[in-house]
Amino acid sequence: MDESLEKRTLRVKLESIAPVAFEAVAEGSGGKLVLDGPAELGGQGLGMRPMELFLASIAGCAAMDVCKILRQQREPLEKLEIEVEGIRADAVPAPFTDVRLVFVAHGPVAPQKLDRAVRLSVEKYCSASASLDPAIRVSFEARLAG
Repeated sequence: MDESLEKRTLRVKLESIAPVAFEAVAEGSGGKLVLDGPAELGGQGLGMRPMELFLASIAGCAAMDVCKILRQQREPLEKLEIEVEGIRADAVPAPFTDVRLVFVAHGPVAPQKLDRAVRLSVEKYCSASASLDPAIRVSFEARLAG
């Protein structure tokens, strides 16, 4: 494999740990998590379901961008919460049709800088949301806590 391509390649290995539960291990970071299926397939509530993890990935990716942008602007962000919800098609497969992210910043952050950071993250920098099918509608909101 070309060295440049190798540097851009991410690998994750899943191994079953229960009837429909898997431990996922990231080759590069060594990070681990558990995914589990619904009860009707034998899931035991050991971890997130794959589509929940998908939403968490989008929110997490965007959150890291927002934190980085605000830090670069020397904004005093104390804590960031992201609520994310996805609406799925009533079909098989059931992909998301809509994803909504709500960013709640704690601390004396300038509202206009928060809005700009969130917009830049979701619309320009977030690799996870950029990987979505363009037919999926992504909306977002930024607000200060309190």
